[in-house]
Amino acid sequence: VSQRLITRKTDRDWLWGLLTTPGTVWLLLLFALPFFGLACVAFGHIDPVFRNAVPAWNPLAWNFENFREVLGEVLTGTLRRVFVRTVVYVFSAVLLSFLVGYPVAYYLARHAGRWRGVLLALMIVPFWVNYLMRMLAWVNLLQVDGWATRAFSMFGVHYNWLDGQSITVVLGLVYGYVPFLVLPLYAALERLDGRLLEAARDLGAGPVHAFRMITMPLSRPGMLGAGVIIALPMFGDYYTNDMLSRS
Repeated sequence: VSQRLITRKTDRDWLWGLLTTPGTVWLLLLFALPFFGLACVAFGHIDPVFRNAVPAWNPLAWNFENFREVLGEVLTGTLRRVFVRTVVYVFSAVLLSFLVGYPVAYYLARHAGRWRGVLLALMIVPFWVNYLMRMLAWVNLLQVDGWATRAFSMFGVHYNWLDGQSITVVLGLVYGYVPFLVLPLYAALERLDGRLLEAARDLGAGPVHAFRMITMPLSRPGMLGAGVIIALPMFGDYYTNDMLSRS
């Protein structure tokens, strides 16, 4: 019997290894190899005549001088102001995204009821429209003769939203990435055991205290994952800054 169990376990291990082969090959061809090629170019050198990048295919010959030069420019040189402004923009956008997205995710997970599917579908609708098209729509709204500018002008507020304004860029980032934050937060909050909240209420905890002591700590891993998901693409989002600030 024991020999039969060992044989069956070996067969299962072999089967799972076979099933993971396509995914492993896919990751090697479309992730590992391209990333290695990018690293070879990044750690290569510049041709002194044609001024083009020459990749170093041997990792032992990688040159870190390019990264030292860029890091020096970021920390002490001309790129420091750009780097600091980028960090401030991303931090502000992530914070505002949490202020907007966490209540939405909490409502969807705990109080939406039979409307949950409809509201989730409405959250996914923006993904059906290209991100660049959505940013262009905001440009049309915020330009000098746009609807938003004219609406504010009716109340005596004259403001050029596209003249390098930081608030415009931050709000554009929040608009573009808050759905990416809501969905993982919803998944984390939806998995919470409701019996813990019931036990807290039975022990006399109010809604705010129960949220602070139970819901918030248990949803912290989801918050961390959602924050990373939106912060990383925000750091490289040049197009939003270019379209909404003209700077």
